[in-house]
Amino acid sequence: MPETCLQRAWSAHRAELLNFLRHRLQHTADAEDVLQEVFVKALGQGSQFCTLSSPRAWLFHVARNVLADRLRVARSQIALPDDIAAPETEEAPAVDALAQCLPRVLSELGAEDRLAITLCDIEGMTQAQLAEHLGISLSGAKSRIQRARRRLREGLESGCRVCFDDDGKVIGFTPRPPLQD
Repeated sequence: MPETCLQRAWSAHRAELLNFLRHRLQHTADAEDVLQEVFVKALGQGSQFCTLSSPRAWLFHVARNVLADRLRVARSQIALPDDIAAPETEEAPAVDALAQCLPRVLSELGAEDRLAITLCDIEGMTQAQLAEHLGISLSGAKSRIQRARRRLREGLESGCRVCFDDDGKVIGFTPRPPLQD
């Protein structure tokens, strides 16, 4: 009976995989269990396994994922006593409150920018749908939404005096009064 591509890959990489798993698990039996799980996943690929450009890379990728799943499940958890008080609700992050500046700054954008932001970011239209709606190319729609987002950010930063921390997260702002109708 001719040897299959899975059998060849398994023969070539089994020992290396087992060694990899032994170094990451406390017990050899656990490493062998994970190794068998990897083999079962490889079997599940059927003939598609033979089309892989790098069976070794695929086997190690699956081994890392199975190992991560096992370690995540094995993480010890401690039950909290019933008499621990629930944490007090925290104040909403500054970025959430920044939404009150959005209508004013959005109204100050040009019509094309306002339409792109409204359709994609507020109403949830995809950029491909925006392109079709406007009768422009997808790359044109992507450029338009990027420019509109940049202008919106600039408007929020300057108009609402947004302050950022060292990580670039919004930590405060000065709201502007709403437009008078």
